Formats: sequence, C-alpha cells, structure tokens
Amino acid sequence: MKIATFYYSLILFLIVSNVSAQETLPIYQDYLSDNIYLVHPAAAGIGECGKIRLTARAQWLDVDNAPQLQTASFHAKVSNYSKAAYGFVFYNDKNGFHSQTALQGTYAYHLSLDESNKFKQLSFGLSFSAVQNSVDQTSFSVSDPVVQQVIESNFYVNADFGLGYHVGGLSSYLTVKNIFLSAKSNLTSEFESLNLRNFIVGAGYFFGNEDKYQFEPSFMFQHKEQIEESILDVNFKVYKKFTKSQLWFALSYRKSFGSSTFEPGQYVSPILGINLNKTMFSYTYTKQMGDVVLSDGGFHQITLGFNVLCREKRLSSCPNINGILF
Repeated sequence: MKIATFYYSLILFLIVSNVSAQETLPIYQDYLSDNIYLVHPAAAGIGECGKIRLTARAQWLDVDNAPQLQTASFHAKVSNYSKAAYGFVFYNDKNGFHSQTALQGTYAYHLSLDESNKFKQLSFGLSFSAVQNSVDQTSFSVSDPVVQQVIESNFYVNADFGLGYHVGGLSSYLTVKNIFLSAKSNLTSEFESLNLRNFIVGAGYFFGNEDKYQFEPSFMFQHKEQIEESILDVNFKVYKKFTKSQLWFALSYRKSFGSSTFEPGQYVSPILGINLNKTMFSYTYTKQMGDVVLSDGGFHQITLGFNVLCREKRLSSCPNINGILF
C-alpha cells in the first residue's frame, strides 16, 4: 500500500476513533472465548459458575503507539438459589494519543422456564459505566493552531440494557449499548454531546456428539446509530473433548458497511482455545482484509479465564451455561 494512502487512512481512522473510543467498551471477537458478558449485560451470572476473565489485546505491532486494550471482568449469581446476578468490568483502552479507563457494574435477573429436561431461561441485564476519557495532544509532532497541544479529559456515565433467551443449545441476545448521550467531544467544544447508541443482536446454536465433535455456529449484528455503521460477525466454533481437557477452534468473519465516515472493513479472526477443568486460555489473531489496510501486522489477543463459585451442573445447554467439564 502506498505511503500516502496509509496516512490518509490513518487520519480517517483517528477521526472515527474519537467517536468510537468514547463508546464504553470496544467490541472485538473476545466474546467467542466464553466472554459473552463483555458484550451483553444479560449474560452476567448466567451459568452454573462465576467467571473471571482477563484479556490483553495489541494491534499493529509494527506501528508505534498502536491501540491496546486490557479488560478484567467477573460475574456470578448472588447465591446458589437466587435468580439475581451481578458483574463488574474494568478496562483500559488506548489508541496512541487517546486513552479511556472505565468501571462497569451490572445487575441481571434470570427467570427459569425449565420444561422437563430442557434448559430454558429468560434473562434481563442492566449495566452502568463510569468512564474517564483523556487526550494527550502534547504528543502531536506538528503544531496546529486549530488543535491546541494540551492534555484534555472528561468524565461521563453511560448505561447498557439487554435481554437474553436460552433454550437447550440455542442462545440469543438483544442489547442496547450507550443508552445515554456522552459528554462533549474531547477534541472540540463545538459538539455538546455524541449519540453513541449501539444496537446488538446475536444468536448461536450448539449441537453435536460429545464423544466426537461439537459445533456452534453463531452471528452478531451491530448498528451504530450516529455514524450509520453496521457490523456483521459470522462465526463457527468446533469443540473436541479429551480425557482431562477440551480443545476448541473458532473462525470469525467480520464485515462493516454503511458507514459515512470510513471505508467498510473486513476482518478474519481464527481463535484457538483450551479448557482444563475450571481454567480457560485462548489466543485470537485478527487479520484486516481489503484494498486499504492500516497495517500488515494484525491484531493479537489473549484471554485467561477461571470459573469459580460453581454449583450443580445445569440441564443440557450451550457451553456458556455449563462451565465444569469434569
């Protein structure tokens, strides 16, 4: 790719980042690593185990000051027999000159609709986030009279609301993220608020033979209201159980379209994971496709998970419900 094209694309990316970075938690493919709570508040405490998940993401290792993201989350039922659940997420997101630190708290309620031996549940979740945005414009190498070379920051709160429905191997979610308008933009005082609402629909189906292979096709669709961008993920996971472990592989294809501010993007993400009793580890590599790419370096993410406070195994259902293998 030509140098001029690269810098033009990078400038456009940074403009869009100023909008998208003020969204609460960025959405990548980590939800496929049994980390669906990062996207959907209704998933808090949904399984028979409480879950701790730690992630670290690095983008474009060949580019200086490339974006990085770290998250730490925990969610669980209030008690063994309670329908209520809670969760917390702490994350730190940087893209060079912009940084965002936030804490999210969630309350969820799970209504059991069990019939005979089939798991059936309706879930509701509400999250509130406290977000600190900072922009370090002192790092700009070229002085610009329009952009003051100072450090600016602001604080705002936002909220997400979601629904979840599970029956047997079917899982489905509907979530509205960033219900509130954010504080004014960091880089200019011309805009008093930004509409950051993101509507998300997702579903998957788990099936197969436990002694051979099990499969889980799924999709997730997002629509970002302000920039009129839609994003579609099409995913497929394969599970293989061994005596004391379970290996799984996922392949995700993401395509964005409809954005009026940036060229539609295409991404392919293979994910490799292993579950060992109550511990999970996964590695994700994302490769950008298309005529205009920001870097050939790709995106790297690791996830480490621990299942805690486990209860009796639930009826037959999708993997994010049952977390104990042995």
